[in-house]
Amino acid sequence: MIWLVAPLHVLSALTLVFLVLLHSGKGGGLSDMFGGGLGAQAAGSTVVERNLDRITIVAALVFAFASVSYALII
Repeated sequence: MIWLVAPLHVLSALTLVFLVLLHSGKGGGLSDMFGGGLGAQAAGSTVVERNLDRITIVAALVFAFASVSYALII
């Protein structure tokens, strides 16, 4: 069982890091990469940002599940 949880834990951690880095901070992020710029800041979050939020939440849940599973196995 550990052969299944360990790679899942590593992949979910790397995915989570990648997704968090895509989020917009003070400088922009994903919305600036695709030309969201000033208009997106005035209008609130874009559809891309909302979907990125949802995907990040799913990745965080997978990471949490893998962490608990890994701790219970070892």
